[in-house]
Amino acid sequence: MKFERICVFCGSASGTRIEYARATVELGQELISRGYGLIYGGGSVGLMGDIAIAVSSGGGKVTGIIPKSLEPVEISGHSVGDVVIVKDMHERKARMFKDSDAFIALPGGFGTLEELLEVMTWRQLGHHDKPIGCLNVAGYFDLFLSFLETAVDEGFISSSAKKMLITARTPAELLDEMEKSTKNLRESRRALVKN
Repeated sequence: MKFERICVFCGSASGTRIEYARATVELGQELISRGYGLIYGGGSVGLMGDIAIAVSSGGGKVTGIIPKSLEPVEISGHSVGDVVIVKDMHERKARMFKDSDAFIALPGGFGTLEELLEVMTWRQLGHHDKPIGCLNVAGYFDLFLSFLETAVDEGFISSSAKKMLITARTPAELLDEMEKSTKNLRESRRALVKN
């Protein structure tokens, strides 16, 4: 399954490990090689800047969506690609969701986790069936994934809901799995229609 645009949630900071930036650039290159455009939070700093520059410099389509209040904080120097300025964070997330065919979380802070959990919640509630991926760079999300396991074990999240989050340690593996999950979903729908 091919996607037109993938939304990447990630930090406006670079983090403490060089692996985060390397994996972010590698993901950008992988998006370009597969012909996918990038939707992201619009910042030009941290991992946000890294992913946007990687995709843009490789000739890919980049669209950043940023709230007016964050423009002076998250854009340092020139913006990358097309920039859509919105009223607030709610409008940013709604626009990122609407304009994207799939979602990937990279390392980040509260905003990244909140964006990831929101699209997972919306999928659990049946508002969409877009693939959701998590690039677990250097084990960054290990504790988060462990938390999800605990929530399943304690009966707060169903095991089927937890499976909606596709995880991998490399961009190529993650995108392969996301493409496969979308293909499987479409085949399941076709089978239901035939019956």
